Amino acid sequence: MLEYEQSVWSAGKRLVAGVDEVGRGCLFGDVVAAAVILPQGLVLEEVNDSKKLSAKKRDKLYDIIRQEAVAVGVGIVDVETIEKINIRQASLLAMKLAVKSLEVTPDYLLVDAEQVNVPIEQMSLIHGDAVSQSIAAASIIAKVTRDRMCLKWDEEFPGYGLADHKGYATKFHRERILEFGPTAMHRSLFLRKLLGTGEEEEVEQGVLF
Repeated sequence: MLEYEQSVWSAGKRLVAGVDEVGRGCLFGDVVAAAVILPQGLVLEEVNDSKKLSAKKRDKLYDIIRQEAVAVGVGIVDVETIEKINIRQASLLAMKLAVKSLEVTPDYLLVDAEQVNVPIEQMSLIHGDAVSQSIAAASIIAKVTRDRMCLKWDEEFPGYGLADHKGYATKFHRERILEFGPTAMHRSLFLRKLLGTGEEEEVEQGVLF
């Protein structure tokens, strides 16, 4: 999990930030990204792709990462913006905001499958959260942050099961949308196919953030 970090450190770049996002495929709620700079050489044995970890394990690692990290940044883009610029551009914007919110400027970025529009040298890694400790740490921070937001949304919009499925398109979630109708926090562009009003997601625009 440190192969890519080691190659960057050996090139003299000390502050390496992993960047990842969560919530891109959800029907409901904001998209959240995180950027994490871990100390050079630190090994966190249990850190892995957040999707492969239990909620309890993610919560534990969230606290450890927060404690051990040189810096942690979080970027959040709301549903209104997602509707305006499409989900991919919103995800890129969340990543940019996460990097910008770091207390120190990284020397290099390792990014999960994307390029962040910031003037920092970077590498895009497919399935980065499975091969880079820094990206995996960012995925855990982003996932736990968004999951905790979902718990609050579940209280605000009861009946949709948000605390359980976290806004993803489960059978239960789709059935509740059809029964109760979408809320103001549902992504209407994602619901067109489900509601029989057109395509599932709008064509991506060429705007980069």
